[in-house]
Amino acid sequence: MFGLRKLHALVLGPPADTDPLCDQLRTSDVPVSGADCRSCSDPCDLGHEGYPARFNIDTSSHMLGSVKPYHRQIVISTGKSDWDRDIADEKGSLAAHMLSLSSDKDKDKDKGKDKDKEKEKEKDKSPHQNHKPVRPVNGLFRTSDSTKTSVLNGSHISISDNHDHESILVFPDYTVVSEVRRSPQGAQDLWSNSVNPHLNREGGAMIEKSSLKTWVLPYSCVILLCSHKRRDNRCGIAAPKLEHAFIQSLAGQGWHAEVQLEHPSITFGSPLEDLNCSQEELQETVNGQLKHSAEAKRALIIMTSHVGGHKYAGNCIIYTPSGSGVWYGRVTPHDVESIVVNTIIKGLVLPPLLRGGLNLSRPNCKSLNDW
Repeated sequence: MFGLRKLHALVLGPPADTDPLCDQLRTSDVPVSGADCRSCSDPCDLGHEGYPARFNIDTSSHMLGSVKPYHRQIVISTGKSDWDRDIADEKGSLAAHMLSLSSDKDKDKDKGKDKDKEKEKEKDKSPHQNHKPVRPVNGLFRTSDSTKTSVLNGSHISISDNHDHESILVFPDYTVVSEVRRSPQGAQDLWSNSVNPHLNREGGAMIEKSSLKTWVLPYSCVILLCSHKRRDNRCGIAAPKLEHAFIQSLAGQGWHAEVQLEHPSITFGSPLEDLNCSQEELQETVNGQLKHSAEAKRALIIMTSHVGGHKYAGNCIIYTPSGSGVWYGRVTPHDVESIVVNTIIKGLVLPPLLRGGLNLSRPNCKSLNDW
């Protein structure tokens, strides 16, 4: 009977309006689920592989708000699931070049930040406001709230034609950029073509003579799992177990889970740079491909370097073709089934696991998967 109650809560959730955090998120137009995060009893009766007894994490502090805003997050191909403690320490790596470049760009942007803040304050003082604005939820942010770039290494193998060129996943754009040289110039090319905050979702695909190749990712979601053992052993323990649980759970829902990037040309043909069309036609093509990906019932699972907050291991980020990024912490294999059913398939956030998120506020949308 206990197992049936758990199943009922997993699918339907508890009665509405019983959780203040749910109410707060709904007020901010975040699609949420009141379902149980754990799909099994405690102790587990479904055979999920748990963490070892020595796996000690922070289970008491408030997680929501523990994610710093960023404009884009990039994941660089390395074919590995563990790295130097600081990925910037690997000399000659694209991560080192990108972090150096991003730091310089951020310093330039910060020079005008105070002036922008003063302008926003003046807007907020407008006497024409006739209602009290909704207080934003700490930890939820939009792409426009930051100009910073988050740089991660990933476990995927490069799909580039040249063996010393990398392939970069770009979020929330939901694209992969290949043929990126592992050099300062390669970092600059990636910045100019795909990372510069002034670029729209189509990036620099219209830039003439670009050597880079960009495709929309052919997956309904991308799941990033922090596996950075040399940074914190708990992440190295959690990620493989979570990967296994996601593969099993997704398969049980009729989805196909992959741990290596399939070349997107198999699904979408030529890269965006090779399309002979106007900017409006390019945007229409990208939107059509994103909606195609959303219906594919395919998931890509990638191990990544340190995402921050290893005290909340296992750490999991889920990106969608619609442009949302959900950050979950304290995730165990027991929670994966609920994440798959509620977040990946139904497009609903599970508040107890939420650390923060990008573009989660979706006015007039019932789901993160809506357009």
